[in-house]
Amino acid sequence: MEAVFIKLLNMSIAASWLIFAVMVLRALLKNAPKNIRRILWALVGIRLVLPFSPESFLSLIPSAETVSPDILYAETPEIHSGISAFNTYVNPLISESLAPAAYASVNPIQVVAYIASVVWIAGMISLVLYSVISYVRLRRRVADAVIFWDNFWQSEKVASPFVLGLFRPRIYLPFGMDEESLAYVIAHEQAHISRRDHWIKPFGFLLLTVYWFNPLIWLAYILLCRDIELACDERVVMQMDADDKKAYSKA
Repeated sequence: MEAVFIKLLNMSIAASWLIFAVMVLRALLKNAPKNIRRILWALVGIRLVLPFSPESFLSLIPSAETVSPDILYAETPEIHSGISAFNTYVNPLISESLAPAAYASVNPIQVVAYIASVVWIAGMISLVLYSVISYVRLRRRVADAVIFWDNFWQSEKVASPFVLGLFRPRIYLPFGMDEESLAYVIAHEQAHISRRDHWIKPFGFLLLTVYWFNPLIWLAYILLCRDIELACDERVVMQMDADDKKAYSKA
């Protein structure tokens, strides 16, 4: 279990460098098509899934294995971040506090790795339970929804439109929307489905569930959700004139 956690920790650290790069590119490509951002976040997702990295990617990051699995058995535990100044500062602290004592029956670094892996698993279980409970509550809330048209449903318990479902997605709408706003909302939600956003966001949350211990993964997921909405809006308004764009934005 400790070895699996260390492997995921290294993958997380490597992905963090890529997240920094994507954030910089988002700022530099502010006026570029928003779909480019989705592609950039897809690269982060691939990095978090693949247990290995292409050589071209490895050359762009300081270290592909910051925490070696051998640290569990090393006489002098160290990390190799690829940043000399950081290693020089951190490694003495690690060696002084976590190096195994002579003839000791317990290795401190192994204890720390075991506790960290247990906390990691507990965090994943918590997020999975949160997801399941939230989904069940949402399904119960819209259980009495009535069909409006095709895969569109209306419910008095819905505050704002959303898509629910992976393979047979339904679009839930609140009652009382005016016709003009309703047309724009339908176009927006249909664009989400056609772009498979109802698959991308749950997959992103699944990665977040695995790598919940990395704050940058949380930030990446938040920015991904924002960029998905921006790319969807961009696609909908692409063929609109100025007046329609204003009305769509208001809706």
